[in-house]
Amino acid sequence: MTEIQYKTDVEAVDALASSYKALSSEISKVIIGQEDVVKAVIISLFSNGHSLLVGVPGLAKTLLVSTISEVLDLSFKRIQFTPDLMPSDITGSEILDESRHFKFHEGPLFANIVLADEINRTPPKTQAALLEAMQERSVTVNGVRHILPSPFFVLATQNPIEQEGTYPLPEAQLDRFMFNITLDYPSYEEEIEVVKATTKQTKYDLKNIVTGEQILFFQQLIRKIPIADNVLEYAVTLASKTRPNTKMATQEVNDYISWGAGPRASQYLVLGAKCHAAISGKYSPDIEDVQAIANYVLRHRIVRNYKAEAEGITEEDVIRGLF
Repeated sequence: MTEIQYKTDVEAVDALASSYKALSSEISKVIIGQEDVVKAVIISLFSNGHSLLVGVPGLAKTLLVSTISEVLDLSFKRIQFTPDLMPSDITGSEILDESRHFKFHEGPLFANIVLADEINRTPPKTQAALLEAMQERSVTVNGVRHILPSPFFVLATQNPIEQEGTYPLPEAQLDRFMFNITLDYPSYEEEIEVVKATTKQTKYDLKNIVTGEQILFFQQLIRKIPIADNVLEYAVTLASKTRPNTKMATQEVNDYISWGAGPRASQYLVLGAKCHAAISGKYSPDIEDVQAIANYVLRHRIVRNYKAEAEGITEEDVIRGLF
């Protein structure tokens, strides 16, 4: 087991921080810019959470995920979600073999990293099958439970434009994602680098930095990292402040938010802060670590009302007012 490599937890946290630096450096060979996005994806992976990537087409979402799976030495499957996709298309199904016995044929969910492309393009029944797998780390076919590989990490993408003919994820299902990560357009300088790199013959030789076994070890290590009471209380207070018409709600939340974040947000704020601290070379998170990942955890867990939409108040504006 990987655990015997490290004499102390301090040594293990140092190993996590150096693994993160090596991962970022290796990924930057292929992905130009998007440092914050890469950081957020790695934090959610090491925290054993799933992520939702939101961005317009052409921002290298698929390339990012496949590159991460390559440097992590993990199996990777991509599922293109379409309106006619059935639950069995992703979970797998039982087929009759030559000896007339039913044999389970695994679907594309059976991989360490699954890219669920355009999750809002498929009907709720198929979305529910994916979200059940995310929660239970298993799929049930004909009453038989099949365990998914470990580690298991889902990165789903949503296109914020072209909402016609889509099935938006309900708030309760969005809550299953640890992070909501927004991809923005590259800067002018970054775009020049992207075009230079992609319009010539280039072959990237990526090294495997972290094994699946190490990831499982790091996921357990994150939970063991100590957190001061005042930082934990800050994280819980931050989530509580998003709930309108409650004791801790701010005036801005009461004015602009119709629904706030649930207790899962508090859990993910603490886990995310622990991981953010660890990859930054710290042995315990502080309030800055909570604030660094707050946007990713809270933006898909608060629902703006009509007044906020009319006045152009975004979820980020409201979250900023909570610090």
